[in-house]
Amino acid sequence: MKDRKEISVALAGNPNCGKSSLFNVLTGAHQKVGNFSGVTIEKHEGYMDYGEYRILFVDLPGIYSLTPYSPEELVTRRFLNDERPDVVVNVVEGPNLERNLQLTTQLMEMNVDFLVALNMIDEVEEKGFSIDVKQLQRLLGCHIVPTSVKKKTGIDSLLDHIVRVYEKDIEIRKNKLTFRPEVEAWVEDIAEMLQREKELESIDSRWLAIKLLENDREVYHQVRQYPLWVKVELALQDAIRTASKLFDSDPEMLITEDRYAFIRGAVKECMRVPETRKSTITDYIDMVVLNRALGLPVFLFVVWGIFQITFTLGAPLMEMLEFFFGAFAGVVEPLLQNSMLRSIVIDGIIAGVGGVLVFLPNIVLLFIGLSFLEASGYMARAAFVIDKVMHRFGLHGKSFIPMITGFGCSIPAIMATRTLKSPTDRLATILVIPFMSCGAKLPVYVLLAGAFFPPDVAANVMYAIYLLGVVVALLTAKFLKSTVLKSDSEPFVMELPPYRWPTLYSVLFQAKLKAMMYVKKAGTLILLAVIVIWAASNFPHNAGIDRAAEAEAARIETGSGAPMEKKAALDALAYRVQSEQLRHSVAGRVGTLIEPVIRPLGFDWRIGIALVTGLAAKEVVVSTMGTIYALGQTDESSVELSAILKNDPAFSRASALSLMVFVLLYIPCVAAVGVMKKEIGQWKPVLLYSVYVLALAWVLSFITYRAALLML
Repeated sequence: MKDRKEISVALAGNPNCGKSSLFNVLTGAHQKVGNFSGVTIEKHEGYMDYGEYRILFVDLPGIYSLTPYSPEELVTRRFLNDERPDVVVNVVEGPNLERNLQLTTQLMEMNVDFLVALNMIDEVEEKGFSIDVKQLQRLLGCHIVPTSVKKKTGIDSLLDHIVRVYEKDIEIRKNKLTFRPEVEAWVEDIAEMLQREKELESIDSRWLAIKLLENDREVYHQVRQYPLWVKVELALQDAIRTASKLFDSDPEMLITEDRYAFIRGAVKECMRVPETRKSTITDYIDMVVLNRALGLPVFLFVVWGIFQITFTLGAPLMEMLEFFFGAFAGVVEPLLQNSMLRSIVIDGIIAGVGGVLVFLPNIVLLFIGLSFLEASGYMARAAFVIDKVMHRFGLHGKSFIPMITGFGCSIPAIMATRTLKSPTDRLATILVIPFMSCGAKLPVYVLLAGAFFPPDVAANVMYAIYLLGVVVALLTAKFLKSTVLKSDSEPFVMELPPYRWPTLYSVLFQAKLKAMMYVKKAGTLILLAVIVIWAASNFPHNAGIDRAAEAEAARIETGSGAPMEKKAALDALAYRVQSEQLRHSVAGRVGTLIEPVIRPLGFDWRIGIALVTGLAAKEVVVSTMGTIYALGQTDESSVELSAILKNDPAFSRASALSLMVFVLLYIPCVAAVGVMKKEIGQWKPVLLYSVYVLALAWVLSFITYRAALLML
């Protein structure tokens, strides 16, 4: 088979326009996730084979404009200018045509080869709207393909148009948008000057001229390094003076007004809306979920329901995985003759990594729930409902989106704060996000709640822990915004998309991506951690302890007593020897060193080891406990850590609750700390924050432990 021609395609569009869903439908499993060059914004790439072509898709961040007010807008614009994809597909939400065309007009100005995917065309028809696609094509100067990702219609036509645009097989009329005569004169004058600079030949001169008139700072810095800047600056100053005299305005405002005039005219000419608007299902649902009295209770009930489902459905799946790892350990054990190798495989790798992977069903179920809420349109309502509450704590509803994202992972949640324009709001939100229990902490909660509480109570305990994180986050935000970060929050304006029933594929696909990240971490970072922990738990080995144990074992065997009594005495001796060897090891010495500090919280030196290793990743807390508590266990109970903890006299319900609170509040994983530093720009706030959360975790865990001892 001959090599396929490669076509690079960028997908650009507003948030909630269905762009990422289209990307998933087009690329399926052929995806990879990385970062755009020089930034921490995720870059989603994928491909599909279509006839003799291999089409490479890049899902650009959802944006409303190409004016770089946010990192996402800057990344998108730089990608289009620097990478120059063969085709740009502008995904436009049909029911909200006017708002979406703002980005379309700016793509027209960039003079790129693009076409429009008019998405959600099924919703347009359901609402009784009609769009004259052919007339809109003439006005925009590009081809328009009606699509519905939900019903998977128009996909083949879109692919066909991509190929035809690439092969120059269809007519493309660019620059259909013109400004008022005065603005056009300024644009043409400055563009002519820019054309003389050879270094700028790769960038459309008209687009550069428009950006300079819009006072675009990045383009300013790009152009002013060349000698022609002297003449360009004079032309810009002349345009500003003329705009002030003729229109009592400035060139940037005039360009914006002309864009909106073009958009309004195009929509009025091409779109027909019924005169009498019928109430939609969105209206009826919003009457409840946005109600002042009912909105917040409904939100709390929805989140409670997700945790109930997560724990109830996840429990039998966890038991199946536990049985699998137990059986796997039983099969592997006889094959390993070397005692040290057997210990590292059974007690280290299988007990550690297996102890983390058994929580995969809960992770997947939680992500399915969060993905469903986001895709359905409810998450935006939740932010709107909680806005009033957030204002009381110095934040606003827009901060709630990154905080909710923190339930999945703190790292993308911290990066999501870039949508906040106020520096103090952004810093305050970054510092409280780690209090929102990320997916990595869930295995700890499931392990402890499942070991010490029945399933129905365990779900409520987990819900209470998550709720405690939210409360602590809000109180911390209030403290920060009342002291070191004192300022007024910016007004909250957020788009409320219509409710949509998410496709099963989209929800499961998002959950799959998160699950694969979790499995990948278990197979790399956690695998490395459990091997290190195993080594630290087994070395140095004290030969004197073994000799004393051998002598005592000989006395037991030769002494009087029934066989069952002797076996029980030998088992107790073996456990005591293991415990003494562990305390003598490197890990034991570290745990013993910090034990006086954590003993008031109900923790012994073994939990101290787990908390220290948990700084690498919170899942490692479970794998560490699996490695330490299961030390010497070589039967199927090696991965049944819940049973081991439940039968440990040093552990109790009070200790379990205290540990859950401490894991909730203390320093997040090193990766999250690194991202915090990168987003904030300096170490001092991060270090002060680390001291604060350690002190807070200790105090609240102490209170929890003492209260639980009195009540339980």
